[in-house]
Amino acid sequence: MAAVARHRLTPWMLGVGAVTFLAGLLFGYDQGVISGALPLLQADLDLSTLESEIVTSWVTLGALFGALVAGATADKIGRRWTAVGAGVLFAIGAIVEAFAPDAGLLTVGRVITGLGVGFASVVAPLYAAEMAPKNLRGRFVSTYQLAITVGIFFAYLADDALTPDDRWRLMFALAIIPGVALSIGFLVMPESARWLLKMGRRDDARASLVKVDGPDVADAHLATLEADLVAEQQEGEARWSEVFSPGLRRALWVGIGLAVFQQVTGINAIIYYANEIFAEAGFTTAEQQAKATLYAVGATNVLATLVAVAWVDRFGRRPLLFTGLVGMAVSLAAVGFSFLALENQPDGEASTVGGIVTVLALVVFIASFAFSMGPIVWTLISEIYPNRVRGRAIAVATAVNWFSAFIVAQFFLSIVDAIGEATTFFIFSAFCVVTYAFVWRYVPETKGRSLEEIQERWVQNGDRMLEEPQ
Repeated sequence: MAAVARHRLTPWMLGVGAVTFLAGLLFGYDQGVISGALPLLQADLDLSTLESEIVTSWVTLGALFGALVAGATADKIGRRWTAVGAGVLFAIGAIVEAFAPDAGLLTVGRVITGLGVGFASVVAPLYAAEMAPKNLRGRFVSTYQLAITVGIFFAYLADDALTPDDRWRLMFALAIIPGVALSIGFLVMPESARWLLKMGRRDDARASLVKVDGPDVADAHLATLEADLVAEQQEGEARWSEVFSPGLRRALWVGIGLAVFQQVTGINAIIYYANEIFAEAGFTTAEQQAKATLYAVGATNVLATLVAVAWVDRFGRRPLLFTGLVGMAVSLAAVGFSFLALENQPDGEASTVGGIVTVLALVVFIASFAFSMGPIVWTLISEIYPNRVRGRAIAVATAVNWFSAFIVAQFFLSIVDAIGEATTFFIFSAFCVVTYAFVWRYVPETKGRSLEEIQERWVQNGDRMLEEPQ
């Protein structure tokens, strides 16, 4: 049964967007803050290359474990309380980071923060997908990615302001703000009506729909959800084995593939190590590196993501992915050639030209990623799975995404030391080409389809989903 269309934006529906935005803000600040803090940490705590990689990357290990359990937690205690827990974990981790006396305790704080990020990265897109109208679902889920970029920008802004005084502890402490705000925001918001019905709380589910949809369509939408739930109950409770069953295998591998390719095309290597990259490109002081990171990466990321939020439900998912991947591949190759020129001609003039080319190419890369592989991947992952296993399937894809992010963050500096910056960026560019082929062959167009329609088309014929709906 198709979902009921909803057109009027109610205050509570805007609230759904607001808490989704807070979850992304939390995620983004954690991603971005380490770029400016790392050079100060290396000087203050005398970190080696390996220790720098651990402090940077182990937040993704925490996020990995958080994502693995978040789906089951969201199904058991609800989307709302899972999100509240995410905010609490994030705030606790930020406190530990801010007061850590050494690299060991700092790493512990990073892992705790990562747990909160992992929970948020699963439950926020899930909550947005279940609460938003289908004609705006892509825009609501993409709001999460926009918020990530805003969080990264705020982190870079804090880095830029605090770097001259070496105040890395305050950089981490500021993360307490989005953590507390997320918990308070979700305490105010209603629970997902889909989950409430599943728990047998029909009156609460209707009250949630009245708040978010408005009373004019709440009863009709409730009837649709009840019909879906009856069908799910007839099939029995979802099991982990079902997530990996042959009937869902194609959808599962599409989500996993997108999760991996989002990371191995280089985004978190640049987000986490932007200052290090600009240092190699000729920006000699920490202040210069922070400024370049703030504007070339942070500001560009926010502005380009606005394109995706505005156009994802008009252009569709696949066209934005194709366009972005072309820009990513070309720009990463340009960065590679720039570093190749720097290696062969290390004089001052070459360094200046190489630095300019690197900045411009990274601007193009960030812009291309921000309207394609950034938001569209999360939109698709929240859409392509059947209702009964969506929470667990999203958790699998998100956990794979975090594991891929960990691999990139853990070994990026070591790989650069081993094969050089130029070859490393050529590899990232090649992965963009592979990703383009993967999207072309396997990734469906979901624009304009309800979650139930998407489920039916997987069952009927997965290949037909590559076509746009009429």
